[in-house]
Amino acid sequence: YWGLGRWMSRLWDTLLIAYLGTLFGAIGAFFLCFAATINLAVNPAQRFFARRFLEFCRTVPEIVFALIFVVAFGLGPVPGVLAIMIHTVGALGKLFAEVVENIDMKPVEGAIASGATRWQAIRYSVVPQVLPNFASYALLRFEINVRGASVMGFVGAGGIGQDLIEAIRKFYYSDVSAILLLIIATVMVIDLVTERIRHRLISLEHGR
Repeated sequence: YWGLGRWMSRLWDTLLIAYLGTLFGAIGAFFLCFAATINLAVNPAQRFFARRFLEFCRTVPEIVFALIFVVAFGLGPVPGVLAIMIHTVGALGKLFAEVVENIDMKPVEGAIASGATRWQAIRYSVVPQVLPNFASYALLRFEINVRGASVMGFVGAGGIGQDLIEAIRKFYYSDVSAILLLIIATVMVIDLVTERIRHRLISLEHGR
């Protein structure tokens, strides 16, 4: 652990990449998921194109998006954030849409009947029903994205992966082991914290 200070700095960059990618991806998924549902899409064509876009976002691996953005924006954390964001939009968009399709439509119908616009009905009748599940899925995705961000450095997209791939190429196996242990410990801590938060959110939802 001779390079612990530098590795911790790189690890912090990795966490920030995962956090920003998850945050922006969750926001994008939130606005797209309503167009991808059977019960809230304006028409079948809108649902079809929204579904296909979400499939494209989550089908292409993050590392491929990272390679493209490294060419476009250069080395650094920005390509990693963008790659994780796009993949998160696709993954969370599908999960969010499935949650929305299982809501109770009576409050929505009542809001529309009283003169509310589509977005007003979503704001006051849909969001309160789905918000705990949305937050739970976003936390789960953050945990997954931390692991994904750890390898973004393999293609020059920032994070601790840059030091990891350098150690692998130079056959510094002690450094590889130390970096992997740091990543594993970090993911374990995040898993424990997010698991507690998710269970709290789920219990609040069931308590309603």
